[in-house]
Amino acid sequence: MSTATSSAAGAPRRVLPTIVLAQFAGTSLWFAVNAVMPDLQRDWGLPASAVGTLTSAVQLGFIAGTLVFALLTIADRHSPRLVFLLCALAGSGCNAAAVGLDRDFNALLALRFATGFFLAGIYPVGMKIAAAWYSRGLGGALGLLIGALVLGTAAPHGLRALDAAWPWQSVMLGVSGLALAGGVLLYLLVPDSPHLPRAARIRPQALAVIWTDRRVRASAFGYFGHMWELYAMWVLVPAILAARIEMQQVPAAAFAVIGAGAIGCAAGGFAAARYGSARVAAVQLAASGLCCATAPLALAAPLPVFALWLAVWGVTVAGDSPQFSTLTAQNAPRDNVGSVLTFVNCIGFAISIVTIQLFAWLAQRWPLWVVLPWLAIGPALGLRMLRPLLATRDAAAPR
Repeated sequence: MSTATSSAAGAPRRVLPTIVLAQFAGTSLWFAVNAVMPDLQRDWGLPASAVGTLTSAVQLGFIAGTLVFALLTIADRHSPRLVFLLCALAGSGCNAAAVGLDRDFNALLALRFATGFFLAGIYPVGMKIAAAWYSRGLGGALGLLIGALVLGTAAPHGLRALDAAWPWQSVMLGVSGLALAGGVLLYLLVPDSPHLPRAARIRPQALAVIWTDRRVRASAFGYFGHMWELYAMWVLVPAILAARIEMQQVPAAAFAVIGAGAIGCAAGGFAAARYGSARVAAVQLAASGLCCATAPLALAAPLPVFALWLAVWGVTVAGDSPQFSTLTAQNAPRDNVGSVLTFVNCIGFAISIVTIQLFAWLAQRWPLWVVLPWLAIGPALGLRMLRPLLATRDAAAPR
């Protein structure tokens, strides 16, 4: 499937590539602190568990921002590209402000929360802009966009890998500059679509559909299982790598492992056009769950086997995300799609806060070969809940 053939009539060729680049740049704010944690631990005397706390602050800010943006219908009442630009500016500023802190962990937590809040005006709004231009082939379009988010998440590790001698302040400022450039790029090159939908105000009663509708429940709880694993795995990637390779090699390897998820997102989007989103999501969720379960063997395996295991895990741990969003959007009631997606995303990110804190805590007390298999709980439960979609025509190619 070619997303270009699915575009709204008259969509300029530059629209989708620009949105993808802007999404990549904007979401680089997400893991900026994670990439410089060794420096912060050394300079600020932070414990290893601080990485989980700081990541959870971003997740919590994103949840709060998503709810505020939805309740106030900000991206519906104002130009989404302007909202994207202003949030990229504000998020960049919050991220850069960390450079001026003097070992104030509470202030850093507040800034990470604020960064997550403004990410709610980047990631979901970017998808809204794309959906207005590309009305068909939703699985393929979301595959590219969420793939850009995955690469953006990995970007701070990539910046660190360019020159490991950079002070952490330079990495933070570099990420802020990248995010701001993405906002400006989108604002200048992507016009507002004439097909831009005007969604209704978020409806709390839509939450009931997640429990009462068989198809929505299947996709939502499959996504919840995916979110149990995803961010906890990403937070633990540097520690997993440090167990087998030299510390100076970790940033580049972390970028490769996390960024590999973009391959899973894009390839899954194209595969969904033929095999259906439910089947593609199930295969990737099962593969990532198997990677969790085989962690004790992989951690002790020869280096090439270890590298292959991490590559497969990196590809599949994120690759199912676009298809869960597609399934939920396809199965939710037409007049409640926005509300249902908002609630499902918020619950998913709330689950990620729990697992980030839990597994960061466990990793400080137990060896990784003991801890990592417990991540498989999420994929196992997600696959169990996804079965109704796999057993019906919902598993076929999208309508």
